[in-house]
Amino acid sequence: MTGKLIFIGLGLWDENDITLKGLTDARSCKHIFAEMYTSCLFGTTKDKIQHLIGKPITFLSRESVENEDDIINVAKKASVAFLTAGDPMTATTHLSLRLRAINEGIPTKILHGISIVTASASETGLQIYKFGRITTLAFPQKNFFPESPYHVIGHNIKQGLHSLVLLDIVGEEERYMDVQTGIRLLLKMEEKNKLGVIQKNTLMVGVARASSPTMVIKANYPHHLLKKDFGPPLHTLIVPGKLHPQEAAALVKLADAPRDILDQV
Repeated sequence: MTGKLIFIGLGLWDENDITLKGLTDARSCKHIFAEMYTSCLFGTTKDKIQHLIGKPITFLSRESVENEDDIINVAKKASVAFLTAGDPMTATTHLSLRLRAINEGIPTKILHGISIVTASASETGLQIYKFGRITTLAFPQKNFFPESPYHVIGHNIKQGLHSLVLLDIVGEEERYMDVQTGIRLLLKMEEKNKLGVIQKNTLMVGVARASSPTMVIKANYPHHLLKKDFGPPLHTLIVPGKLHPQEAAALVKLADAPRDILDQV
């Protein structure tokens, strides 16, 4: 067997977010696959990514990736690069595919990209080791309104930890949840559960288009953020826990947070 499978993260915004090591390895592979349904790079196009790498890329559907056979069969005989937005094993996880490859005797490697998990903490000034469990807000559907994010945030707050709330992406339908929708969903969950997790004075931070030239970061209370224009996707929401004085100062300077948070730490 002479094949291998390399997972390469493309980062958060455009084709230039890929690392030099990731670009070099992608160019060295015989076959290149990519998925853009779990997340996507709004600052570029498929053609620009192909042009940078200099090779044709096969963009796979969710079904093809989850089936795994298309990638595995090729990787048994040749070098394969599998491209994803962000970091391949963080917010966008493809661990199942990697384990399948290992079980088939295919060597694997990960070349990491910029992740929203680290970028959101860095850009807001919040300390990454003070983040608790990550959660995702899903678009409600008929007979489907998962409230686990509300309870995850509540648990994190009790521990004094920050909550990174990923907002739903339905790439096939080009639906991308924005900060305002996320806040409204959390307020609806609060109205139903009445546990005091999301209150009028609950500080929230909206992050839009991280890693882009038009990135927007705004921190405020729910009714204020509902009036803010964060612009096009992708958006992320953070609910801070107990703030260190330096974190509070960073949110005031970097995210235009209300200055009264400085008196609360």
